[in-house]
Amino acid sequence: MKIILLGAPGAGKGTHAKLLVDKYGIPHISTGDIFRANLREGTPLGLQAKAFMDRGELVPDELTVDLVLDRLQAPDCEKGYILDGFPRNLSQAEALTKALNQRGDDIDVALHFVLEEDVILKRMSGRRVCTVCGASYNVNGMMPRVEGVCDRCGGPVVQRADDREETVLHRLEVYHEQTEPIVAYYRELGKEVVVDAGKPLEEVQAELNGILEAYL
Repeated sequence: MKIILLGAPGAGKGTHAKLLVDKYGIPHISTGDIFRANLREGTPLGLQAKAFMDRGELVPDELTVDLVLDRLQAPDCEKGYILDGFPRNLSQAEALTKALNQRGDDIDVALHFVLEEDVILKRMSGRRVCTVCGASYNVNGMMPRVEGVCDRCGGPVVQRADDREETVLHRLEVYHEQTEPIVAYYRELGKEVVVDAGKPLEEVQAELNGILEAYL
């Protein structure tokens, strides 16, 4: 079961990815994790990526795709995987399809999480995070018992810089420019399945399980 998660930041992809990992036993893969692992281990691909990063340049699409394909060959991907944050643009999407097809393989489904932008803005700008353990809270109904203090570990609970309203609006602009064409691409391939991310978590998860039964 090979899954791509699509949707604007704040649409709930990360939350549901964790639940899918627990249910189906397949890895949740992000390019950030791949870059960090390759840099830490000093792999040839990691060293190539480091050279670009040290110069303050973006890692080229071709190298990013190579890093992802290398990760997809790991033993834990035999039953499938969940790709989150990749592909990030149309070039990467096309390169991924070509590379997988050359192996006689393909993505099964692109789950497109849809949520109104005003809801995304309220959700993300209201988010607060513990700087120690990473526990997540929200001013719109899920705050710690003591303001600014984590229930779990007692660490400070703050608003991250990338959750501030102006940052969220910028991230949404970038999403529309770079990532929305990927949605159209997978729609044309017949891979897109729209998920109403505005429903309660349990309902969204039940919907996802129903969708994915076809690919088991």
